[in-house]
Amino acid sequence: MPFKRSQINVVCFLAFLNGLAAFGIDSSLPAFDEIRPDIGLLEGSNQISLIVTIYIIGVSIGQIICGPFTDRFGRVPSIKFGLMLYMFGALGSLLSQNLLTILIFRFLWGLGSSIPASMRTTIARDLYSGDEMAKVMSKIMAVFLLGPIITPLISEGFLSFTSWRVVYSLGIILAGIGILWSIWFGETLPSNKKRNLNWEMTTRAFKTIFSTRITIGYVLAVTFGQGAFVIWLSSSQPIFDLVYGKANQFAVIFSILGIPMAIAFFASNYFISIFGAKRVAVFSVGISVLSNTASLLLALTSNGTPNFWIWLILVGSSNIFLSLLTPIGLSLALEPMGDLAGTASGVAGAISLGGAGLLAAIFSTQINYSVTPLAFGYLLYSIISLLMIFYTESGRKRISELNLVT
Repeated sequence: MPFKRSQINVVCFLAFLNGLAAFGIDSSLPAFDEIRPDIGLLEGSNQISLIVTIYIIGVSIGQIICGPFTDRFGRVPSIKFGLMLYMFGALGSLLSQNLLTILIFRFLWGLGSSIPASMRTTIARDLYSGDEMAKVMSKIMAVFLLGPIITPLISEGFLSFTSWRVVYSLGIILAGIGILWSIWFGETLPSNKKRNLNWEMTTRAFKTIFSTRITIGYVLAVTFGQGAFVIWLSSSQPIFDLVYGKANQFAVIFSILGIPMAIAFFASNYFISIFGAKRVAVFSVGISVLSNTASLLLALTSNGTPNFWIWLILVGSSNIFLSLLTPIGLSLALEPMGDLAGTASGVAGAISLGGAGLLAAIFSTQINYSVTPLAFGYLLYSIISLLMIFYTESGRKRISELNLVT
């Protein structure tokens, strides 16, 4: 029998499941230098960034299939399957001896993490509705945001006396805890609400997203915005190490940068209530474009090595504002989706996250002893993101004008 689900139990459980997905990324970043020689990469090789990119692609693909999967088999069986795949991917990754092998298992690790990560909204919707659900979701995010702040520090702490393979083994232990916790938590989908596997809604969602200007416009805006941020995720450690010689400070600074991003996430609700989601989206990406322009100019005038702290402030401010675009942009993208909103949410998230991973790989693998590729990628993608918002809203305006005429 499952225990009585108090709100704090629900919040902690779902935040933990989300945190497992983040662990797969945040635990890897401080370990790049240790992983390289163990999988046959040369010192300073930026191919190491691919272990982040492929993990993100795995998560994005999993988002597409997990909706119908959990509706057919239930929440707990789906979580257990996802976490067993998570454990298999983590185990294969820590045993890998070359780049190809670790990329295969990192993909499986990401694929497995996508199912428990998707449970945040799914289980919350099973148990709550209306304002209560919104409050629970906010609390889940508040707890979850602690993960990206503390995980790099924990990883760095372990790396000070042991290997990256031990850090990855922590993922296996955490997934095992997740499986036991899910059994204790219990099923939230009544048996009479389970449905046969049906991909019709997913197919419809794909077609509708790509044929609806407002939706595909904002999905692409989010994709390019996230693409810039994933460049940071996959190449920040090499920049700290190779460009600035500050590898030993990476985990601490990376964690500190997560704090203003978390604050901005919660403050965004206040600004949206005053100015509206569209204006906040334009303002956020616009500020990012300005920061990225300054960053690129500094990089070009300093042979790719601008003052570390000035560069960090500019990139950090860009990350803060770009992070606001994802929840706002996806919510605006789903406005025209009607009864497809639930399925379309997973599909849109998969498109934006998978696309961001592919876009980031273009620049993150080019970074060696200069920040110029990162600065150029940031500026290019943020400009495209802003243009997509303008393109989308101009189409909305024309539709409104036509409606007035008719």
